[in-house]
Amino acid sequence: MAELPGIERETLDVDVVIVGAGPAGLAAAYKLAELVRAHNESDAEKKLEGLSIAILEKGKEIGAHGLSGAVMDPRGIAELMPDWLERGCPVESPVKSDAFWYLLEKSKIVAPVMPPPLQNHGNYVVSLGELCRWLGPIVGDMGVDLFPEFAATRVLVENGRVVGVRTGDKGIDKNGQPKPNFEPGVDIRAKLTILAEGPRGTLAKQLAGLFHLYEGKNPQVYSVGVKELWQLPDDRYPAGSVIHTLGHPLDMDTFGGAFIYGMKDRIVDIGLVVGLDYKNPTLDPHNELQRLKLHPSVRAILEGGKLIAAGAKAIPEGGYYSMPRLYGDGFMILGDSGGFLNGARLKGIHLAFKSGILAAEAAFHALLGDDYSANQLQEYETLFEASWAKEELWKQRNFHQAFDSGQLAGMINAGLGMVTGGRGFGVANRLEGHAGHERMVRIKRYFGADDPHPPAKVKYDGQYTFDKVTNVYNGGVIHEENQPAHLLILDTEVCITRCTEEYGNPCFHFCPASVYEPKPTADGRGKVPFLNFTNCFHCKTCDIMDPYQVITWVPPEGGGGPDYKKL
Repeated sequence: MAELPGIERETLDVDVVIVGAGPAGLAAAYKLAELVRAHNESDAEKKLEGLSIAILEKGKEIGAHGLSGAVMDPRGIAELMPDWLERGCPVESPVKSDAFWYLLEKSKIVAPVMPPPLQNHGNYVVSLGELCRWLGPIVGDMGVDLFPEFAATRVLVENGRVVGVRTGDKGIDKNGQPKPNFEPGVDIRAKLTILAEGPRGTLAKQLAGLFHLYEGKNPQVYSVGVKELWQLPDDRYPAGSVIHTLGHPLDMDTFGGAFIYGMKDRIVDIGLVVGLDYKNPTLDPHNELQRLKLHPSVRAILEGGKLIAAGAKAIPEGGYYSMPRLYGDGFMILGDSGGFLNGARLKGIHLAFKSGILAAEAAFHALLGDDYSANQLQEYETLFEASWAKEELWKQRNFHQAFDSGQLAGMINAGLGMVTGGRGFGVANRLEGHAGHERMVRIKRYFGADDPHPPAKVKYDGQYTFDKVTNVYNGGVIHEENQPAHLLILDTEVCITRCTEEYGNPCFHFCPASVYEPKPTADGRGKVPFLNFTNCFHCKTCDIMDPYQVITWVPPEGGGGPDYKKL
């Protein structure tokens, strides 16, 4: 969003600013504070007294925007905090049973053996939001300053070096004018800026353009996870039960699958992951989740239950070759923003923790030497390349790219990769990738020029299937209505003309929150998106999958968005 000109802004000077209070950002802050404390208590001649570390979080509280599956590999958190369980980490349950289903329209095939990447013995069912809510105060007790409701909107760059971030203005009306409660954003100047914003991070995206962080890399590709929590009437699906699925409701050209996890208190966690590199321009991830729940085997789990929570979030699926350069003059990039996710395992929390640990070690050495140059911060990438995180990601480096040729090719590649150390189709060291939106097919070509109309969507019954607005309500989504929209459409003429004709306006379908509503133009030429931006889950599907890349997601006023509970 445009900034008001001529505004006098306060400046806050810190040593390290971390953007994002997810597992990566919190881990970086905790580990760095721990290293500094141990150093200052040692006999070292040079002390780091009075060091200031600040974390900015755009949600109303730590954990409010946290959403994941999630089955957590404990390796990362155990390395960060060996006594994590003894300190009360809020796990739902250790995994007690594992199953893998291939769903047909009305039946299923149960795998006799679990695929190795999906074996979860020793892992834990968790809520990412609750995990972060628990960890936040612990980090605060280490002397780190936590600032919820502060959305970082811009990277501050001077002479080719990142010198901090600017937070968004508050109290601006929908016309861009200051309201009586106007508060200008603050310039937070830092020796070191650490970005842990999650997938498709706004500031990481700015830096990628400024410093060519994807040069020589595959483009990052994403999925969107749409998820619901259900309260069951009995113990039919015990805590620690884990099911993953392939097949229905997705077609053979679309990457993705479902998960069903048992939580405490008779709560079941059901979600669908849909690759944001699909071909069908009218594909609707929310609709596909509703279809999934009508499958007899899934419906039997949910029968008599009640929907209690919902949300959506993007997932970086590109793998090792889609990771940006992770450092530069004055900055490092962590977690989902840096592509730290194993798509084959559908896991990233442990890798987020590890990225935070590695970045903290590099930051500590930079602080000791008072050197924040790219040459010094390259240590972060060097540490990563020598770590178990690199080893894990390397083995799955070509996992997602083969799905460009469909599910069958992707599954064959996955099998061959397991026995060849990750080589593409057992041969290629690196498979090339493409940005997801480039794979979308024009509507007449996809459905046939004679009848370019998609099939009817699910009829919502209010028992098993629900409309998008109901899920928005169950995600606790609240934004200040009288503010500028945080979804910027560069050229609405493209929406009215080319996008309508060529793709049938995919934004009316792919958004899981009904943010984009078709509205006839005043001159009757077509339809333009009306932005119900207050519905937004912050999943960033629109920013990722718009075929013309004219939609940009930027942070709304700090504190707005979902308020996820146990998601």
